Amino acid sequence: MKRISVDIGGTFTDCFFAWEDQYVEAKALTTHHNLAQGFNEALDLACSRAGLDRDLVLKEVDSVRYATTLGTNALIEGKGPRVGALVTHGFEDTIPLSRGRGYGEGLDPSKQQNMPDATRPDPLVPRALIRSVKERINSAGKVVVSLMEDDVRTQVRELVDAGAEAIVVSLVNSTENPVHEQQILEIILDEYPAHELGAIPVLLGSQVSGRKGEYVRATSTIVDAFLHEIMFHALGQLSNNLRSSGYDKPMLVIHNSGGMAQSNSTDALQTIHSGPIAGVGAAQHLADSTGLGNVISTDMGGTSFDIGLVPEGGVKHYDFQPTIGRWLVSVPMIHLLTLGAGGGSIASYDRIHHAVQIGPESAGSDPGPACYDRGGLRPTVTDADLVLGYLDPENYANGYIKLNKKRSVYAIDEDLADDLNMDTIQVAKIIKNAVDEQMAIGMAKELRVRGYLPEDFTMLAYGGNGPLHACGIADHAGIRRILAPPFSSVFSACGAGNMKPLHIHERGSHVVLYNPTDRSLYQSYDELNNVIQDLEAKGKEDLIRQGYNGADIRYSLEMDMRYGNQLVTTAVVFDINRVNGVADVLHLIRTFSDIYGKRYGAGSQAPEAGIRAQTVRVSSYVDGDVVKFDSIDSGHDRTMPSPVGTRQVHFVKIDGAVDTPVYDAEALHHQHVIHGPAIVTTENTTYLVEPGWRLEPTSQGAVWFLKD
Repeated sequence: MKRISVDIGGTFTDCFFAWEDQYVEAKALTTHHNLAQGFNEALDLACSRAGLDRDLVLKEVDSVRYATTLGTNALIEGKGPRVGALVTHGFEDTIPLSRGRGYGEGLDPSKQQNMPDATRPDPLVPRALIRSVKERINSAGKVVVSLMEDDVRTQVRELVDAGAEAIVVSLVNSTENPVHEQQILEIILDEYPAHELGAIPVLLGSQVSGRKGEYVRATSTIVDAFLHEIMFHALGQLSNNLRSSGYDKPMLVIHNSGGMAQSNSTDALQTIHSGPIAGVGAAQHLADSTGLGNVISTDMGGTSFDIGLVPEGGVKHYDFQPTIGRWLVSVPMIHLLTLGAGGGSIASYDRIHHAVQIGPESAGSDPGPACYDRGGLRPTVTDADLVLGYLDPENYANGYIKLNKKRSVYAIDEDLADDLNMDTIQVAKIIKNAVDEQMAIGMAKELRVRGYLPEDFTMLAYGGNGPLHACGIADHAGIRRILAPPFSSVFSACGAGNMKPLHIHERGSHVVLYNPTDRSLYQSYDELNNVIQDLEAKGKEDLIRQGYNGADIRYSLEMDMRYGNQLVTTAVVFDINRVNGVADVLHLIRTFSDIYGKRYGAGSQAPEAGIRAQTVRVSSYVDGDVVKFDSIDSGHDRTMPSPVGTRQVHFVKIDGAVDTPVYDAEALHHQHVIHGPAIVTTENTTYLVEPGWRLEPTSQGAVWFLKD
């Protein structure tokens, strides 16, 4: 296995480099003006550590995988083309109305509770760029009103004349029959051939989302169109950068569905949150490989804190209708909770509650925290960590960034100390405790609302700041086992290296597996199998187009299921791909019942209300080589290593400074144990062992934090 995997975050660009059995990790600051520059710096560092020539690596490597937050940032900043929309006549206001409550979507819970004061986001498609065409298809997919070609040409001309730089076509019931959307595409291409239309993309709602729901499918397509241009040029820029260095294979892009594809088979919408979701994929691979059991993955980087659930058995948690920015969309996206609580999160004074507020605003990488000495003037979590003594100013990020403690002290004093009437250390402790508590609350809530208990999970702590705050977060959440995985500082990039070529196709289907009214089981086997076969054919076509052998393609059937009319919907993965009789229907029901009971408690199942599937989903994928994780066992006889020095460190629950032993990477040997309080400083991260915890390394580099 020879591959390069890169995760570009808001602050750092992480690189995981696998060359046969050699694994190398490297980091560089993210260069937002040109992402390829940060990619090159991280790759150069990785090649240097591996003792390999960069040009040789790019010529011989089997793949380059790329995860980015570029689309997320573009959506937040509102930077995109003017998008025009074609809808069914009579539905012109569906998009602007946004289900009547669109102004609350994407807001934090405190603002959602004050809806009268909430404001609508600026529309991605202004009302003046919405046109309707006369046509109608009913809910069964039957054409009721045929499309009028002259009407379509008139509406398209008006959109182009009004300045539309991208065109979205989203018609009523197009998921049941996309014929009118496809006819409109042909008319547009006939009216404006490629050499005249230029770079104006035309996106069809039926191709972006297979689920029912006119508004959500329309917004999904609009967001995709809005991000299309920036992603096209950015990925093209990166691809050209690789070509100029001798890499002649297709560039692969990580998807938020948990897979990857070539850039020419990737929708912009699929790249949103792709980096953190790669980390969730790596967590699942580690848990499956080592028998870790229930895992909650936590990625604390410089900008955000990302939480993912990996319950034992590989049950996936999807966002059925995730909110991206301020927009509700309909894509098969692995569930991820993102909190604005990273190392670069800015600490500000809340005058109403006379308290410290952490985030969501971040200093990012430019200018970065005040201690970076790059012009940042506001205090951040990293500044508090430095003031409390957790960080080594000379060896932060392997000495790549020299930290200026005086800047941190000045920023904390200037912005917070006077208002709180406290000294610098007290304020820094409040910042540390507040960010740990905020992340713990997010974790506990995420677990409990999905039927889990925090104490039943192992916390996986990774990202540049994960091992630094892990003990504090776990103390607040009631978790007693933490694992900093191998390659923890670049774990999401490592996950990108394990991703499979994968495409997910789904269709909204009303499948009543058990009808309580007449106590009957589902019998329309051919109808369901035809839907599954059609979804498999689409996935196979996607993968063959990218050069994969049809014989190597595998399929996995999933359904979104629920009891009766309850709101809770569970994604269920099955070990069969066809339903050919009563036994298969009962098998589907039993699988759903087992997963539901395990998640919400034995006896919580309610088959008497009926059992329904509302979405049928097929994952089409090709297996490949993955990173091999060694045993993560702990508990054998261990010895205490010798520290390389001591440092005066302040802990939240202890008054005054504590003379704390400091260790280097040599202490992370699988025969050692380190009891807190202690600090271990490595090239890419810092392990803070708080009082009451102990640290036990494993053979490959994973590190356990365990309660004494």
